[in-house]
Amino acid sequence: MTEIRLETRALSRRFGALVAVQEIDFQLAAGARHALIGPNGAGKTTLINLLTGALPPTHGRVLLAGRDITAAAEAERVKLGIARTFQINRLFRGLSVLENVCIAVAERVGAGRSMFYPAGWRTDVIGESMALLQTLKLAEAANHRVSELPYGRQRLVELAIAIGLKPEVLLLDEPTAGVPSAESHIILDAIEQLPEHIAVLIIEHDMDVVFHFAERVTVMVGGAIFAEGTPKEIESNPMVREVYLGQGQCTGHG
Repeated sequence: MTEIRLETRALSRRFGALVAVQEIDFQLAAGARHALIGPNGAGKTTLINLLTGALPPTHGRVLLAGRDITAAAEAERVKLGIARTFQINRLFRGLSVLENVCIAVAERVGAGRSMFYPAGWRTDVIGESMALLQTLKLAEAANHRVSELPYGRQRLVELAIAIGLKPEVLLLDEPTAGVPSAESHIILDAIEQLPEHIAVLIIEHDMDVVFHFAERVTVMVGGAIFAEGTPKEIESNPMVREVYLGQGQCTGHG
């Protein structure tokens, strides 16, 4: 039986009278390639924020490999193995590509403070960071400032940072959002090359991306799980087509 890496039980979040996420029971297995879709305002990003600890739940629980982490802070969850990317990247745009990745790797290995002093930069951290950039075809841009890179390659830097944390669970919030279609394949190729043991959950509005990437799809509507199944089952589900797929591609976030 496949190990459940991340799980929620009756997870809910209210903002005053608004129920953004309601009674979510969800499981993400080790090695999963899972997509989360739904119309604007469905609660998708709110759910990710609950999984990462960016938001506390109104009630319900979050478990990581069977351990209750509901009360764990965001930074603690990163150390426990949950990493994420954002719909709008949060990179240090004035630093180089290599510096951005080194900071993440250094934090993971407990060398974060020394990385702010050039004499203290550790060769193991630099070596691992360069290897990551090589894998993502970013090595030639290592010494460029992030702000100098096209947006699609900035998204790759963000992915390199997330992988550098060596997560067991990787949450990708619309990784191709804002990326020119000609460059989106670079990000998809990078995701496909992730280590097989990592459980990946992707929020994505582009159905071509979803059906290319996912082995399983969860549909959220109105803060609740509306349907779940294989890409083929979701695509052929008439109720899903009515509430979401039939609307064409939605371009916002939820």
